Amino acid sequence: MRLLRFGLAAAACCGALVLAGCPDKPAAVPDSGVVEAPQVPAEPPPTRFSLSYRAPATRPAGGLDSNAGSPNAAPLDSGIAADPGTAQVALSEVSLAPDEESVIEPTTLLELRTTRPLKNYRVRLFDEADRAMISDDTVEETDAGLVYRIQLPQPLKTGFKYTLVVDAQTGTAFTDALGRDVDEFRQTLQIAGEKEKPAPPPKPSGKKKRR
Repeated sequence: MRLLRFGLAAAACCGALVLAGCPDKPAAVPDSGVVEAPQVPAEPPPTRFSLSYRAPATRPAGGLDSNAGSPNAAPLDSGIAADPGTAQVALSEVSLAPDEESVIEPTTLLELRTTRPLKNYRVRLFDEADRAMISDDTVEETDAGLVYRIQLPQPLKTGFKYTLVVDAQTGTAFTDALGRDVDEFRQTLQIAGEKEKPAPPPKPSGKKKRR
């Protein structure tokens, strides 16, 4: 009798389990591979400056010569081929060092380039007395930057120092095309050669004027 009751109880439990069914399996997640995090756009590099100048095409055996067409002048060994039909060589790049002087040949043309256009800026060349040099300046602006040319009426004097400065036209700051502040650019240029001595004052005439 006891066995019969135990069998009925076991059958009732099995029936309940069948009716309840198995728990639902979690839905399978499709294998979509590795999920990549969204990439943050890289910050554009800062605006940079480069400077070049037009050096004399010729040099005499004993030093510099402003007369490039002189028959006694020797070709300037600058490593840059001369332009056909002109007395000047191609532009020579200036090694920029803000805390040092860059030595260049006497020149009448400086060319400043930037990697982006600038806003609210000015470019000036100063002599040793901090006087702005007189020049005929031209500028070309493109999406790739600007080209600023300083054309001087006379070559820079040998042995003297000049300073090229790019700063704000108004206020205290200037920016690039992206609206970012640009640090002031300042480069000292040392002109190769001995410093020219000032001309002595004229000697007074020994003859007395007749009254």
